[in-house]
Amino acid sequence: MIDTWRVIDTGPCRASYNMALDEAIAATVKKANSPPTLRLYEWDIPSVSIGYFQRMRGINVDYCQERGIPIVRRPTGGRAILHSHEVTYSFSVQTEHGIFSKGLLDSYKKISRALGLALSKVGLSPDLKLIRENRHSSDALHRRNPLCLQSISYGEIMVNNKKVIGSAQRRWTDGLLQQGSIPFIIDKDEIAKVFRLESPDIGDKIIGLKEILLHLSLDDLRNAIRVSFEETFSIRLIPSSPSQDEVSLAREFEVKKYLAPLWNFQR
Repeated sequence: MIDTWRVIDTGPCRASYNMALDEAIAATVKKANSPPTLRLYEWDIPSVSIGYFQRMRGINVDYCQERGIPIVRRPTGGRAILHSHEVTYSFSVQTEHGIFSKGLLDSYKKISRALGLALSKVGLSPDLKLIRENRHSSDALHRRNPLCLQSISYGEIMVNNKKVIGSAQRRWTDGLLQQGSIPFIIDKDEIAKVFRLESPDIGDKIIGLKEILLHLSLDDLRNAIRVSFEETFSIRLIPSSPSQDEVSLAREFEVKKYLAPLWNFQR
């Protein structure tokens, strides 16, 4: 009998609620109160998310406040992203047993293969990075950059040698949450202002999917991701909505954490 997982498409939501709902879903999945869950969503306005361990230096907070750009700290690691015209995904699953029980890098690789297959289905030729770099490699300058899409990490995906998906994972003893951004259009001038970059010329490292496939739609990509997860993991995704418990927990997380300056600006 084929396993069934959930897919939840919430559309555009505010930054604080996006992070709160991802954490709430992960919490219920860890407890086996919900099945493994793929969530697809967007952002109601351009917003910045920063990694769990990331320091605020390099983020132009004053500029973001003047422009009404929310800044929210993610429950996952990685570096900052300016979210705008994109598809964002999160994936929550238990890790005590099963195919995601073999550690962070193995989980990254498996999820990345599903995402790479999705890009192939919409007509792209993705490359999956499965080699870990030496910490002291010549790319150290880029690793110090606060911008997620300027660095290439294990398990991430490139097209034409440019990064097209930025992902980060949080693991507990009994579950994981992976979040990722798949930009369609990259506003390089705005990115340069938000992240205090000396030049908006960041095109050597990143690219939006609409720059490669002009006629690609958000729906096309969402459908490809759904089908690719089903094929990669030999499961069936059932369209669903967050449970009432998840919604209640998300509202609690949003107020106590993701709307709180102490959480968002703690570093």
